[in-house]
Amino acid sequence: MFSNPTLQAMNKVITSLQNPLIKQLLLLQEKSRERRKSNLMVIEGTREITLAIKAGYQLTSLLHCIDILPEHRFEELIPMEHIPCEVTEISPEVFNRLAYRKDNGGIFACAQTQQKGLSSLFLPASPVLLVLESVEKPGNLGAIFRTADAAGISAIILCDQQTDLFNPNTIRSSLGTIFTNQVVTASTGDTIAWLLEKGINTFAAALTGDRWYHETDFTVPSAIIMGSEATGLSETWLSAANTRIKIPMNGTVDSLNVSTSAAILIFEAMRQRGFTCTSHLSA
Repeated sequence: MFSNPTLQAMNKVITSLQNPLIKQLLLLQEKSRERRKSNLMVIEGTREITLAIKAGYQLTSLLHCIDILPEHRFEELIPMEHIPCEVTEISPEVFNRLAYRKDNGGIFACAQTQQKGLSSLFLPASPVLLVLESVEKPGNLGAIFRTADAAGISAIILCDQQTDLFNPNTIRSSLGTIFTNQVVTASTGDTIAWLLEKGINTFAAALTGDRWYHETDFTVPSAIIMGSEATGLSETWLSAANTRIKIPMNGTVDSLNVSTSAAILIFEAMRQRGFTCTSHLSA
């Protein structure tokens, strides 16, 4: 028997895929329209759920498969005192239908999404920002979040989104770092005006760049601008940027995956600063 009162109240096991809660979770996993309409998302895995809780995301339900995650381990991993929601046990069959990763620890959560804008950002005096215009693939977006978290950049601004920020593939590929970074959304026009107002230098990554990235000074307040996988940056960004930068390409192809390019540029910017000058969630 669970020692936590919230868990003690959990006296039923969902075994049917026709259960209304399970049907809702499946819709949230599969349909961006459903996520936008309900302002809800599905989070899979103990690490990801724990990071979401620490970041202040409100959970509406928590499900776990006791055959995979025993009762005592559940209470050790999830800080239940911070979760004012129902906890429900699910059968292995239901778990297998919901799970994208079989090694997720046997736990799922449904949580409210958060859409934040430029006015919510807390930045140090000399920030390093990453601006992404119209990035299309959730896996690439998640990989970029992991890089941003590892490097400790100040924030990420998503302009003119082409993929749902809370797509399950984004959350999974980010390993939960979608919740540890400052991530906001804005239009290209608003972002350009905001960066100009804040006196932040803009560096547009482009094949037509006139300066090598490793010869660029990123110790000034900096925003690295990157475009979509298919078409790169729009002319709007290329015209507005202070500097166009490029990565040497010595092989037969002329470009890298956007997440790889972002990693190269972000870590060069942070290397120049000794990896200590900025951090996300700085007041």
